[in-house]
Amino acid sequence: MTIRAGIFNRFVLTNLLSATNSVSSVSICSAFRHLNLRASGSNTAMIGSSSTVAALDDVVKQKKALRSKIRKELKSMDPILRSREDDAIQNLVLDAPWFKSCRRLCAYISCAALREVDTSKVLSHILEDSSQDIDSGTRKKLYVPRVEDKNSFMRMLNISRTDDLIANSMNILEPAPYDSTRNVPEDVMLANEPVDLILLPGLAFDKTGRRLGRGGGYYDAFLQRYLELAKDRNWNKPLFVALSYSAQIVDDGVIPVTPNDLPVDAVVSPTGIILTIPIENTVSS
Repeated sequence: MTIRAGIFNRFVLTNLLSATNSVSSVSICSAFRHLNLRASGSNTAMIGSSSTVAALDDVVKQKKALRSKIRKELKSMDPILRSREDDAIQNLVLDAPWFKSCRRLCAYISCAALREVDTSKVLSHILEDSSQDIDSGTRKKLYVPRVEDKNSFMRMLNISRTDDLIANSMNILEPAPYDSTRNVPEDVMLANEPVDLILLPGLAFDKTGRRLGRGGGYYDAFLQRYLELAKDRNWNKPLFVALSYSAQIVDDGVIPVTPNDLPVDAVVSPTGIILTIPIENTVSS
């Protein structure tokens, strides 16, 4: 299989910038030289600038510190409060016009060990509707993640029932290689129709749409690939919606960003839906 150099380089760069451990500026410079990254205009200046390399190194450190802080807050969160916020967030999603109107969507399967906002109620609602004999015009087609390797490669595969899921090595549910009817599940990247909505997890969010992931780069890489697909096929961009506990909402500007970090369009918190204003992604120094 041939992988375009641009996509490969983006995946490697995303891994560098999203790493949980600090990456030295020397390592980043070496990676750039090894990949022979070429860009025009401001991108060339950005890569070649030693000050930008230092800024990238600083972003990695800031992300690591913020992840540590939010993880501690989530770990100390009262279980009763967590349950209440899970219910409130999922009810807001189920009642939202953009959810009711969507026909195809990607959504994560929540993992209690990662202390992600619960999605079981939302997913059950979708799968129950799909299994019932109802008007096909109101059914939703659901794609959920399957991690294929440790190089930030994740696919979104269609499921129609919970029997289509198995636990991976980390005990996280994901689509089996074959569904309950022994068919290979459809990959959203190979689908003939676009998704309307993508429900995203994360560690921290702000009201401008900045999102801090867990450092693996899986969602950033997937979203970039899907946006390229949508552009090639002249599809509308899907709505990016993040689900967040109260403790995960931080002040604007606290989350450092890089050119690879995509903003979300809305954040659903227990107190309501925050419609964000997309911001231009820049490297914070």
